[in-house]
Amino acid sequence: MDNEILKALRSRRSVRAYKPEQITDEELKAVLDAGTYAPTGMNYQDPWIVAVQNPEIINQLVRMNATVMGTDGNPYYDAPTIILVFASSPEKWENGTADASLVLGNMMNAAYAIGLGSCWINRERQMFATEEGRQLMTHLGLPEGLVGVGALSLGYPAKPLPPARPRKENYYRVVK
Repeated sequence: MDNEILKALRSRRSVRAYKPEQITDEELKAVLDAGTYAPTGMNYQDPWIVAVQNPEIINQLVRMNATVMGTDGNPYYDAPTIILVFASSPEKWENGTADASLVLGNMMNAAYAIGLGSCWINRERQMFATEEGRQLMTHLGLPEGLVGVGALSLGYPAKPLPPARPRKENYYRVVK
């Protein structure tokens, strides 16, 4: 069985090198809108999505994430846009992390569908659990009680996407 969506799901790859030019507002909106259509438990629509294109805030995010990672490099691969995704704490909504993960996945697939590159970035939970992180969340207009789930680096790929690596044997099981 094959169609355009299945082909796209098999050919999307994480991008770790971006052109410096900023994506268009139309492209950004398409990616963000796709995130809002991700399934969420009981259609609660708990995740909070914040797209950051402000260079000062991007530099702050890079520094915060690199500190958690223990590196001097740029964990967002010099992408011109970073999309942060937050969810309610597990005490408030137990499906928050799962719901936010689906939002990130939808946005990655949407980005690929319109010719953009993306990569899921981790460590946002640790970043936004700090005092600096909580202050930044307030600056971004987010309510209290949220946790960072993940982020996407987003932009135009600087080089061709690699082919898919072989899938591991016995990746899935069918029980009838």
